[in-house]
Amino acid sequence: MSRPPGRATPLLVVAALLVLLGAGNAHAAGYRYWSFWEGDGGKGWTYAAQGPSSVRPDDGAVQGFRFSVSEDSRDAAQPRRAPDFGTVCADTPQKDGLKRIALVIDPGTAADAPDGEEAPAPRTACARVAPDASTAEALASVAKPLRYDSSAMLCAISGYPRSGCGEQVAGQPEAAKSDGTAPAPAADGARGASGDGGPSAGVLTGVGAVLVLGVAGVLRARRRR
Repeated sequence: MSRPPGRATPLLVVAALLVLLGAGNAHAAGYRYWSFWEGDGGKGWTYAAQGPSSVRPDDGAVQGFRFSVSEDSRDAAQPRRAPDFGTVCADTPQKDGLKRIALVIDPGTAADAPDGEEAPAPRTACARVAPDASTAEALASVAKPLRYDSSAMLCAISGYPRSGCGEQVAGQPEAAKSDGTAPAPAADGARGASGDGGPSAGVLTGVGAVLVLGVAGVLRARRRR
């Protein structure tokens, strides 16, 4: 017995929808890197819009670094210690002609660590540097060795990690992310993200296109009967 015309078309539409929706829920690839943060007057952390070599913080500033896997600046994990200049620099007295910068260095969790490496414990340091020193110079004074790539991207702090620099890694489910901190605001030029965990606009557009084509196919099949 021959199959009634038009029955296969709805099945194809359903299959296409399942594929598209599956693509929307797939985990996007992330990148393993040191993110750079600035203390927001004791209120929390703000994702830095410039690199540590460009920022020249004032005396009393708090700067943070966090190693983690993230898709972009919107979901980057913040340092797990609050910015607190008074505590970090309590044992470092002021000195004429120098400024003090509090640094929070958070190497992340075991889930963030590259294969074969173990994340060091988070730590803080108070850098006492020249008034015009950058954050990178302050970091170098207390956390050597640092490693940079050819584009001046910070790859390692105190030798961690031993290799790699911003490499792409497989995405991770929301529940498996490093901690529960709120996503950071996107820095200028950062890759965009939908931020709600649902299908992207491109996927939804594709679903609409498939529905239109599927309905048109059903109507054509019925007219041939």
